Amino acid sequence: MLQEGILNPQVLDLVARIRHTNTLVICDWAFPYWKEIETVDISLTRGIPSILDVLKLLQPNFKVGTIWQAEEFLHTNPAETIKDFDDCFATFLDAGVVREPHLDFKTRVPEAIGLIRTGDPTAYGNVIVESV
Repeated sequence: MLQEGILNPQVLDLVARIRHTNTLVICDWAFPYWKEIETVDISLTRGIPSILDVLKLLQPNFKVGTIWQAEEFLHTNPAETIKDFDDCFATFLDAGVVREPHLDFKTRVPEAIGLIRTGDPTAYGNVIVESV
């Protein structure tokens, strides 16, 4: 029986199917439903779990090349929240961060292998991570 790390079997199954250059969306509770891709909803309540919680659990076993996020994130959140996200992104060594208009960000979603919906309330905190 698993004792640490990601314990949710649906999340483990989804992550295990991601290969080189595939992408994964990690989003907030209000992110739209996309019928084109598999969604694993792990939201429990507002803020639990957060997008950063999921990223931190992925970090030891998931090599990331690029992280996409909406540029609106920088204009709608306090400096402390931006720093928390940037610090977490930095733990993915050699990962580049691309912040682009939210509408451009959303065009990337249907190409993802899957989507993990969290309870995160952070405005524009959604991310797309690309495996390398």
